[in-house]
Amino acid sequence: MTDLAALYQEKIDAGDLRLDPAQQEALSVFQAFAARLQDYRPAPARGLMSKLFGKAPDAPRGLYLYGDVGRGKSMLMDLFFAAAPVAKKRRVHFHQFMLEIHDRLHRLQTDETPDLMPRLGREIAVETWLLCFDEFHVGNIADAMILGRLFEALFAAGVVIVATSNWPPDMLYKNGLQRERFLPFIDLIKTRMDVCRLDGAVDHRFEQTRSLPCYFHPLNETHTHKLQEIFFRLTGNAEPEEIDLAVQGRTLRVTHAAKGVGFFNFDELCVAALGSADYLAIAECLHTVLIDGIPKLSAEKRNEATRFINLIDALYEAKVKLYLAAAATPEKLAPDGELNFPFQRTVSRLMEMQGEEYRQKPHLGT
Repeated sequence: MTDLAALYQEKIDAGDLRLDPAQQEALSVFQAFAARLQDYRPAPARGLMSKLFGKAPDAPRGLYLYGDVGRGKSMLMDLFFAAAPVAKKRRVHFHQFMLEIHDRLHRLQTDETPDLMPRLGREIAVETWLLCFDEFHVGNIADAMILGRLFEALFAAGVVIVATSNWPPDMLYKNGLQRERFLPFIDLIKTRMDVCRLDGAVDHRFEQTRSLPCYFHPLNETHTHKLQEIFFRLTGNAEPEEIDLAVQGRTLRVTHAAKGVGFFNFDELCVAALGSADYLAIAECLHTVLIDGIPKLSAEKRNEATRFINLIDALYEAKVKLYLAAAATPEKLAPDGELNFPFQRTVSRLMEMQGEEYRQKPHLGT
C-alpha cells in the first residue's frame, strides 16, 4: 500500500510544502484509515448472501477531519484519495453532490416506493464505495432536512465516507432554520465516523499569499483580473459554485464561492437590499471575501454607503480576510454629509485589514 508519509516528504523535498507536525499526525490517521480500506468493497445485496454466508461484515467507520482554514486539510485529502486502495472511489465537492442528490430524488419520485432513500443509497453504493467530501459545510435547510436519512442509507449500503471541514460536527448548520431536526445527523456522524481535529498553528494559505497586495485602486480591468487571480490562487483553481445561506428563514445565494472564498461585485452586496443579518451569514461562512467595483460613495449613495459600513463591520469582527478593488484609497471613498463620521471607522478598519497582524488572525466564523 502507498506510504503517505513518503509522498508527503517528497512534497517537502520539492519545496511545495513546509514540514508541519500537525499535518504529519493527521497523515498517520489517514494512513491507518487507508489500511482498513485495503481491497474493500461493499457486500452484495444482503438478502441471499446473508442466508448463504451469514451477516456480511460491517463497512469500516468513516473519517471526519476538521480544523481551521489553511491548515492543509485539502492537501491531505489529495494525498489520501490518490493512494486509497479502493476500486470505486469518488471525490466531490459537497455542494455539487447535494445538487445531484436532489435531482436524483426528484427523478425517483415517480416511483411508488414510500421511502426512496434506501434505494438511492444502494444505487450510489454500486457506483462509489469510497465517497470523499472536501470543505464539508451545511448551509441550507433543503440539505439539512435530508442529510440524516441520506447518510443512514449510504452507511447501510456500505459506502465509506471521508469528509474535511472547517467546523467540528457540533457546529454544523449552527443557527440554521429548524436545526433541532438536524441534530440526529450530528449524532450519526459521531457514531459512524471517527472525528479528528487538525490542530495546526500555521495558516499555510496565508503563508502563500502574505506577499500579495489586498487593496487595488483605481477600478480597471487589470485590477479585476488581479482579484480573479487571487481567487483562483486561494482556491487551488477550483471552479466557482453557488452556495445558499440560511438567513432568518430565507435564503441568501452567494453566486461565486469555493473552499470558503467568495467573490462579489459591490452591487451584489451593497446595492441589493441586504442587511446586517446577511453580512453576518457571509462572514460566518466565508473566511475570505473579494469585492470588485467599489465606487466613491457620494451623498446620493447613502443607502449603499450604510450597507458598506455594515458589511465591513461584519467582516472585521469575524476576522475575514479581505481583498478589494475600489475607485480610490479608503479615505477617499468616504461619503459627504452625515455618514462621513461613521465612515471613518470603516476607513480605519480597511487600513487595518490590509496589515499582516490582522491577516494572521484566525477566522472567527462558525
